[in-house]
Amino acid sequence: MTKHVSQRTSVSALMGAPVADASGRTMGHVREFAVSPPQDANHVQGLVLRLTGKGRGEPMSMVAVGDLELTLAGGLQLRAEAEATPMPVEESYLLLERDLLDQQIIDVHGHKVVRVNDVDLVWEPVGETERDSEGVEGRLQGHVLKLRIAEVEVGTRGAIRRLLKGLSETNVERVAERFKTSAIPWDFVDLIDRDPSRRVRLKIEQEKLSKMHPSDLADILEDLAPAERQALFSSLEEGVAAEALEEVEPRMQQSLTEALDTELVAGIVEEMDPAAAADFLAELSDERSEAILEEMDPEERQEVEELLEFSGDSAAGQMTTDYIALPKGAYAVDGVTALREFGDDMETLTHIFLVDEKETLCGVVPLLKALLAPPERTLASLADDHIVSCDVHASGKKVAELFDKYNLRALPVVDAEKKIAGVIYAEQVIAQLRTMN
Repeated sequence: MTKHVSQRTSVSALMGAPVADASGRTMGHVREFAVSPPQDANHVQGLVLRLTGKGRGEPMSMVAVGDLELTLAGGLQLRAEAEATPMPVEESYLLLERDLLDQQIIDVHGHKVVRVNDVDLVWEPVGETERDSEGVEGRLQGHVLKLRIAEVEVGTRGAIRRLLKGLSETNVERVAERFKTSAIPWDFVDLIDRDPSRRVRLKIEQEKLSKMHPSDLADILEDLAPAERQALFSSLEEGVAAEALEEVEPRMQQSLTEALDTELVAGIVEEMDPAAAADFLAELSDERSEAILEEMDPEERQEVEELLEFSGDSAAGQMTTDYIALPKGAYAVDGVTALREFGDDMETLTHIFLVDEKETLCGVVPLLKALLAPPERTLASLADDHIVSCDVHASGKKVAELFDKYNLRALPVVDAEKKIAGVIYAEQVIAQLRTMN
């Protein structure tokens, strides 16, 4: 009976390990682990060695993992007729110790940024292993091997391994095992290009990012170092990027978008709530703001430009133009249809607003009432007894007072002719108060 076996190790355990030639004489020591993502991002292609007798400034050599075998004593030895070759151009490889250790990575499950302390590796046979003459399974000696990247260690155990580097692997593991492991499977780490400062930029699958709450994503962006932050934000889909951008501080908004192409920023701004988009553009230089507006769709641009005319502290500066308004004679079924056709963020909707022939606000209907009512029920019959609204020029303080006094979830904003100009939702008031504090 054959059996697949493996043997675990790590970057910290192998760093500095001696490598013998086919005769058993030490030829060099491990200094790096070369991975070629275009060819195979899950396995170490070769071990980078500093050959015995070579100085620190001299070129290093590389041996292919497939040319190595494990000795009975647990050491590394080059197979017969195999030899080390000069190290190829480093830029073509991901070097685990240099490019990955101490770098920041997103723990998508914990919604936080963590630091890479070690990388867990697994020696695996290319074929299958059999019982030896003594009936013992699991020996890798003599087999052609692969060195698989298993996990990224982000906990204390990885830090302890590195701290004790230089001691025997057995003693190091005995100490490290006292600490709880915290690791991210390598399958969850998707490598993209490295930046000029040699940091590895890491991203999580778009599906995972899109399911993350915008506030959590914003926290992660704020915790990342500038290069990693920019890499992550640049990899986001426009809708996800827009939601995250709304959650970060103005200074961070500028930092995230200043290096992006104007057309790309315009696409993100179009996905933002119009009020948030206006606030974002108001913080930019006139030249940059105008360039972004010119790239936007005419309808989206008009909404944002209208909001830019108002002070950010005014009701108009806080309101959004994403709301549902229907004629006062509409029925509950019309409300449901309008909700289905609503193309913006439905999570913010709390009410349907009724207007007369002159577009004057004449009713406010809680969304839940409209959804639960019989289809033939008129929306006017479901409207609140009193309409609480404010003028477009009302101050932010006045808006907050109205929300507090009437326990509002939404406040319609009207112009001088009592026509609805926009709506302020509770979350926008909370965000405004947060920035004031």
